[in-house]
Amino acid sequence: MKKVLITGAAGFIGSHLCDRFIKEGFYVVGIDSFLTGSPDNIAHLIGNEKFKFIKYDVTNFIYIPDEIDIILHFACPASPVDYLNHPIHTMKVDSIGTINTLGLAKAKKARYIFASTSEIYGDPQVHPQPETYWGNVNSIGPRSVYDEAKRFSEALTMAYYRKHNLDTRIVRIFNTYGPRMRMNDGRVVPNFITQALKNEPITVYGDGTQTRSFCYVDDLIGGIFKISLAENLAGEVINLGNPEEYKIIDFAQIIKELTDSKSPIVFKPLPQDDPKQRKPDITLARGKLGWQPKVNLKEGLKRMIEYFRGRIGL
Repeated sequence: MKKVLITGAAGFIGSHLCDRFIKEGFYVVGIDSFLTGSPDNIAHLIGNEKFKFIKYDVTNFIYIPDEIDIILHFACPASPVDYLNHPIHTMKVDSIGTINTLGLAKAKKARYIFASTSEIYGDPQVHPQPETYWGNVNSIGPRSVYDEAKRFSEALTMAYYRKHNLDTRIVRIFNTYGPRMRMNDGRVVPNFITQALKNEPITVYGDGTQTRSFCYVDDLIGGIFKISLAENLAGEVINLGNPEEYKIIDFAQIIKELTDSKSPIVFKPLPQDDPKQRKPDITLARGKLGWQPKVNLKEGLKRMIEYFRGRIGL
């Protein structure tokens, strides 16, 4: 039985990754410090013979006695609320934590998957964003604690690939949503759904003409799983996301419609360095993985709305 180590295992994406690898017959070692992850996300796995959980901070030296075949480094505060509340720790997780997990991958001769982000591209001047685009990032702005940590981790991951011939792959994840996101996560999908279900004002930042693309978590997990197992992808950087693009103001209206909400839409100032456009070019994922999203926006949102109704108690 192949063994996989997943950092950030109790997070939104990490916990879904644990589920997928276990379902596919892997033994999973999950690590999480619970800084932003939740024990609830992995409660159903406790006691599973294919799962071992270690409460631990990856910014400390990592010792794992088990043989490990694949390491997925997904630990990191990922929402603006979280990484602005934990700026230094965010940078540590994606610097020291990346060094520690890459060192472990080298020692175990394991394949290494790094969870990067569309934030690599900053406020892009190229649209949609292909993997070849270098980005437009403010290296000293408030968001830089996340952006630059991820960029450093990408550079370090490629250094291990080039220097040590380590089989590394980088996944640049675009806006993803689905069950297990926190209601107070701070990102647009949980914000809008929570506000709409409670009939509270839906807060749109700026004039709402900025765009985003939204990928349902099951689709994302399928893509990450393919990247993790595919042969001949060492050193590759691959975007994963849904290329359907929506204006934020239109997205707010869709949420109102699906929740039958009476919430008014209110406008607030746009945060500094907030990107005006965000849309992945997934040509590489289609060509190398045969992957593209399958869940349409309204179907995915209906599933997430039902999950949040249960959390709120409606």
